[in-house]
Amino acid sequence: MLHGRDLRVTTLAPAVRTFLATEAGSAVVLLVATLTALVWANSPWRDAYTALWHTPAGMFVGDVGIELDLQHWVNDFAMAVFFAVVGLEINREATRGELRDPRAVAVPALGAVGGLLVPVLIFVAFNAGTEAVHGWGVVMSTDTAFLVGVLALFGPRCPDRLRMFLLTLAIVDDIGAIIAMAIFYTDGVDLRALALAAALVAVLLALRVRGVWRLAPYVAVGLALWVAVLASGVHATIAGVLVGLLVPTTMPHDRRRDAVAVHARRFLSEGGAAHEHAAEVAGRAAVPTGDRLQRVLHPWSAFVVVPLFGLANAGVRLDPATLADAFSSRLTVGIAVALVLGNAIGVTGAATLALRLGLGDLPGRVRWGHLMGGAVLAGIGFTISLFIAQLAFDDPVLLERAKIGVLAGSLVAAVAGSLLLRWLGERLPLCTPPSLPPTLPPLPWRTAG
Repeated sequence: MLHGRDLRVTTLAPAVRTFLATEAGSAVVLLVATLTALVWANSPWRDAYTALWHTPAGMFVGDVGIELDLQHWVNDFAMAVFFAVVGLEINREATRGELRDPRAVAVPALGAVGGLLVPVLIFVAFNAGTEAVHGWGVVMSTDTAFLVGVLALFGPRCPDRLRMFLLTLAIVDDIGAIIAMAIFYTDGVDLRALALAAALVAVLLALRVRGVWRLAPYVAVGLALWVAVLASGVHATIAGVLVGLLVPTTMPHDRRRDAVAVHARRFLSEGGAAHEHAAEVAGRAAVPTGDRLQRVLHPWSAFVVVPLFGLANAGVRLDPATLADAFSSRLTVGIAVALVLGNAIGVTGAATLALRLGLGDLPGRVRWGHLMGGAVLAGIGFTISLFIAQLAFDDPVLLERAKIGVLAGSLVAAVAGSLLLRWLGERLPLCTPPSLPPTLPPLPWRTAG
């Protein structure tokens, strides 16, 4: 006999479906941008590629301003938008999504911990005693866009619950990578600028507590926070994460009702353009601030920021001499092996342990073949891996080797994970927790006499 939970198929919330659809579209644009960068960097115009991204650009008011080269504007400023979207997704899932339910989050969260620790241990084993060991953070994160893009190729053959499992796993991975960036990849700190950043975080908290629902105050304080964090020496993209985490993704019912009522009264009492404006504001007041901010930022992040990051950072030389040098180095091989085998072992092992201990479950149609294939796909570590490589390595030779390792490992993980899902996905039994009956019928009970 099957329990009802065996047959339950978990459907994704509309917000999650929109997020996944945007990420899947982003994967296509990111792939095109990455291939463009690789072709450009290996063409006769490769010097133009390097010169473009090292072109200085700045913003000044009198003698005060910021000047960075174009690559750093992409990596420090534009990527803050990407990390704000990551923070918003974590925030939304923690307040009204999957991360609220301990049993729902236990398996992917523990899988993510395994997918963080085992790759790092493998990387350190390869690079112990060398200066490259400082790059251990490169192998920590899963690229959500490419991961979701690969899953989109399977259509309905990929259970929704597996998509949610891997999305939750990628979110926890991102949390680990962000913490590593803030603590281990910050060189020096300006305490005055850091104190200013802390004060601006307090302002964001006050806006959240006061129930401020308009976007403009959060955006204004967020921009000031980015400048303060950049000046402090902590990587400026942390400001994006903080904004994403602190913008409210829920609205107390009474505040929402009051805001809508105020503008609805204006809608009824005023005419013309003011009438239309009051109706528009009343509609916005009914939607949580975080949802509105994510609707604005996520398309820009997915279709502009992340592809631009790939274009600016994925351009590495792939001539025979460079490849021979890279694959004879422990750094490149260590990154590739850690991404592929580290995630395959770490995610599968930790998620299996969580299931066996009864800490959580994976209802729906998720089978062991899905879990194993998804674990390998978690080794696609493109965007944040390249990002941390930029922070970890000042030596251009080490940086180039690290990028080649990320590209190679991510490619192998995408192909191997897809093959596992294709051939094993429906062939292995369901991931049934120990509290439920086995998926195969029990042997008939034979009584004496």
